[in-house]
Amino acid sequence: MNWTKFDFNQDEMKLVYSLMSGVTAVQKMEICQNIEDTGQFNQRCVLIVDDEPLNLKLFALTLMKRGYRVLQAADGFQGFVLAHDGRPDLIVMDVQLPEISGLEITRTLKNSIHTKNIPVVIATAFIIDEEKLRASGCDGYITKPYAMKDFIALIESLIERNPQVVATV
Repeated sequence: MNWTKFDFNQDEMKLVYSLMSGVTAVQKMEICQNIEDTGQFNQRCVLIVDDEPLNLKLFALTLMKRGYRVLQAADGFQGFVLAHDGRPDLIVMDVQLPEISGLEITRTLKNSIHTKNIPVVIATAFIIDEEKLRASGCDGYITKPYAMKDFIALIESLIERNPQVVATV
């Protein structure tokens, strides 16, 4: 396995430490063992961050059928680590995550030199103020429930272009 050294800024380190406080070394190892990675490394890659197993499975199956490699994370810490280590082409981020909001994780990723150019799509069942979405730095959002064709269209449009504005479905 190739390891890359990352120089995290102060905000990123605060986030990591806050997420890791109260977590034992054994729990950290178990967390990392539960991360799923599907597909070949030469495929386009999408990271899905969602604490609901059914949503993870639905997103993953939909994307894998379209030929994407899928990384899955069940919380913000896993998502943060996988975004840096897995270098996905796009991230689908749930808002309601344990410990820390998906909007906060997105904001931190967008402030990192290593992940700032990765498009992030916020997926939520809640109505969120568009200003909060813009402040997070996300590149698009989709509200649940949604049509799968709209989800795929948004994902593909963001992967294929350099995101500049918040897109919506």
